Amino acid sequence: MKMIKQLTIMVVFGSMIAACSHSKISTAVKYEVLEDKGHKMLKGVITRSMLENDTAFAWFKENSKYGTPTPLSVQQFTAQKSKFDLLVFGGTWCGDTQNLLPLFYKLLDQSGYPSNKVKLVAVDRQKQSLNNLHITYAITNVPTFIVMVKGKEIGRVVEYGKTGDITKELGEIVAGIGQ
Repeated sequence: MKMIKQLTIMVVFGSMIAACSHSKISTAVKYEVLEDKGHKMLKGVITRSMLENDTAFAWFKENSKYGTPTPLSVQQFTAQKSKFDLLVFGGTWCGDTQNLLPLFYKLLDQSGYPSNKVKLVAVDRQKQSLNNLHITYAITNVPTFIVMVKGKEIGRVVEYGKTGDITKELGEIVAGIGQ
């Protein structure tokens, strides 16, 4: 009985440490499918391919036709790509996410940024995620693009950012790494 109690305490403690870690979000895709006003909505850790390959998210392919990353941001991402990770919060229901997420992925594609260094977290209309990640990362609006170095946030762009050009602003954040 004492051994079971100790094991339970170890499991609970380990879970608490994992939940509090800012450096890692589970690499496992874990999400819920919800219905929102007659449309499919995802909540949790998802992948780009889920959006690209599901006709419920036709907006991803359609909006990929629009917008171009700034050449300088592509250069900045290319030069620094091994030094940072990206954490992105978005809503499959959100017009801003639908407009900006395809442009964000164009930046990654053009810079050769590794897809395994991006964690994509879908939130519901209340901007809540699974495992309270929205609280851990203080998410108030989506999309939110967070640049992380060694598990610590070094900058973020929320919605359209300060200038309306998310690729430029993300490039500026990335360019500052190691300076």
